This record gives sequence, structure tokens and C-alpha cells, in this order.
Amino acid sequence: MMTFLFRFLVLLSLAATSPALSHAASQDESSLHLMVLGDSLTAGYRLASQQAFPVRLEQALQKRGWPVRVTNASVSGSTTSGGLARLEWNLADKPDLVLVELGANDALRGLDPARTEDYLDAILTLVKDRGAYPILAGMKAPRNLGRNYTESFDGIYPRLAEKHAVPLYPFFLEGVVGKAELNLEDGIHPNERGVGVIVEGITPVVERALAEVCHAQNRDDCPDD
Repeated sequence: MMTFLFRFLVLLSLAATSPALSHAASQDESSLHLMVLGDSLTAGYRLASQQAFPVRLEQALQKRGWPVRVTNASVSGSTTSGGLARLEWNLADKPDLVLVELGANDALRGLDPARTEDYLDAILTLVKDRGAYPILAGMKAPRNLGRNYTESFDGIYPRLAEKHAVPLYPFFLEGVVGKAELNLEDGIHPNERGVGVIVEGITPVVERALAEVCHAQNRDDCPDD
């Protein structure tokens, strides 16, 4: 089932559109700013704007007391090279944190995992160089590409998380992939319920990152640990 989903994801995501950079619900410039740099999985493909992952994540974090706004810098069909190419422009919005969700389209195209790793490495390096805190969301390769490829690709994310000492959510689609009731009619992209599962799973990782940034900035408006 995972192979089926990954084989078709790239075809649909390439046809989708998303805003280059859009703000979620809150526009309070005094809040911490978390930017999501991703592909169709976070761009809100075929969802109402208020159901897209960045908006739902912002709502979940604010409900838990975090003074945060989340912006959407995701582009459907994006590869890691595309994410790196537009990153300087995205970082002009001066995020405090950047959630990186990229790599699915690299694997679907069978791109060299070493190059994917290089691009993600460069993304994490640039995010840190610009003074933002990276969070890495992992992806898995289609199993039909062979054991060597899948092991090499899947290992990218834990290797980079360790190298850069950044938080890792091991698999962005955990609990959603292959479950019809959590995906759109295409059986590929998460629906509203699926986005909710992803948000629930990743929120603790994001909260730990927010806590580190709050501490580093000596803010007095963040919830207690």
C-alpha cells in the first residue's frame, strides 16, 4: 500500500498549486514565528485553507498556550533542491523556527539519496546560519526501489538530525499512510482527519523546539515545561 501511495503522490502533487508564502490564522508579529517548508503534504492540497497543516498546527499549539504563528512556505511538487532554491526568499520573513518537510518527491523520482541528503543538509545549515531553529520531518522511500535505495534514503533523516542536533519527527505520514478514511478520494493526500492525526503526532516534537527557542530568547509568555 505504501508503494502505491508513493508512486502516485508525485503525479498529483505536481498538478497541485499552493501559495508561495501565506500566513495562518494569527498575524500577531510579537508571537514566535514557525515557518513550514514543504511540499503538497503540508501545502493544503484540496483542503479548505483553514484545514491545511500549518493552520491546524498553529491552532493546536495556541490551544496549548504557545504564543506562535505558523506560516505556509510549502509548494506542491517540491523536491529538496526546490526547497533550497527558494529558501533564501522564504527566510526573508524572519522565522524563529522552520519545520522542514521535504524529500517525498525526491524518492518518487528515484533521485540519488546522496544528493537529497546534500540538499537537506544545505537547507538545515542555511536555516541555522540565518538564526532560525530547524525541525526535521522524516520521509520514507517507496519499497519497490530496492533495499539499498530504501535503506540509504530512510537513513538520511536520522543522520542529519544527529549531525545538526535538531529535533526529528521520524515519518511525517505516520498513522495516516495507507488508511483510506484518513486520506482524500485520491487515496494519497491526507484529508481533514488525516491532517489531525499528523498534527497530533508531531505537536510534542514542535513543542520541545518551541521551549528551547523560548528559553533562548528569555521570553516570559511561554507555557511552563
